[in-house]
Amino acid sequence: MDPLLIAGLLVILFAVFTVLKAVRIIPQARARNVERLGRYHRTLKPGLNFVIPYVDRVYPMIDLREQVVSFRPQPVITEDNLVVEIDTVLYFQVTDPRAAAYEIANYIQAVEQLTVTTLRNVVGSMDLEKTLTSRDTINSQLRGVLDEATGKWGIRVNRVEIKAIDPPKTIKDAMEKQMRAERDKRAAILNAEGQRQSQILTAEGDKQSSILRAEGQRAAAILEAEGQSRAIDQVFQAVHRNDPDPKLLAYQYLQVLPQLAQGSGNTFWVIPSEVTSALQGVSKAFTEALPKSAATREELPPSAEMDEEVAKAAEAAAEAVADAQEAESPNGPRQLTQAVPEPAPFPGLDAERAPATEHNHQEH
Repeated sequence: MDPLLIAGLLVILFAVFTVLKAVRIIPQARARNVERLGRYHRTLKPGLNFVIPYVDRVYPMIDLREQVVSFRPQPVITEDNLVVEIDTVLYFQVTDPRAAAYEIANYIQAVEQLTVTTLRNVVGSMDLEKTLTSRDTINSQLRGVLDEATGKWGIRVNRVEIKAIDPPKTIKDAMEKQMRAERDKRAAILNAEGQRQSQILTAEGDKQSSILRAEGQRAAAILEAEGQSRAIDQVFQAVHRNDPDPKLLAYQYLQVLPQLAQGSGNTFWVIPSEVTSALQGVSKAFTEALPKSAATREELPPSAEMDEEVAKAAEAAAEAVADAQEAESPNGPRQLTQAVPEPAPFPGLDAERAPATEHNHQEH
């Protein structure tokens, strides 16, 4: 092969290679630093750029977009001497490619170490309870310190987030027990409040029902008393209006005698001495009041029929008294006792009939 042809091909290849090295295409949101003869010359912008081959040195691309870096958990000691592990996430962006390349050798590692030291300073002034409840305060303090320190590196820290705070296992168990106790306490308080409210409502309901029941009983008693008062008043007026004589009163007194002997506690019963006079008065009243036919007047004496009825009534009353005494007395029947007390005058009698009644009693 001709040496001239080979030399020509080599020249062509060198020219093509030189042209390729002179042309640099930079993507969007990227940047590359250029050194000329060992010194910083310029930063290539996104698009088509030309450099001098073999004179300009183009460094690797720097990403200008916001980046997210998650650091591994770091042990941090709190103010109350408890070791907690804190996992952080950092959001940053390169704003000056020249400073990021020449002011710091490795800005990712520098940001990580600065985050750890700042985090220890911030958390070291807080106890565990405050550390767990003050994430926003820790984030804002970290962001302020990191943004101020990384500004000269051409880096802007946008956000710092604490992803996790892990206390020791013993502290976790104690916190779980405390939380369980607090929840049990709230449940007991709510249960007690519910029972208290229920008892209050029940007591109020019982009070209202008792008041209404008492008012109903009072109204019923008032109405019943009014009815009894009106009935007694009507009976009293009827007695005074009809003016009963001693004969009618003696007959009613005789009818009440068997009822007096029916009481469960009556073991001793006194028969007044006026029973005979009462029987005679009743017999005489019925003999005079009832009309009789001629045949009846011939067969019986004037008051024989009524005397027989009155005698039967008296005998029935005496038998009822005897039966009551036999049923209630363990030692057998008792003897009827006749007393001679003065019976109280009936309230319906007027003052004119009272002396006549007294005279009859004295005769007997």
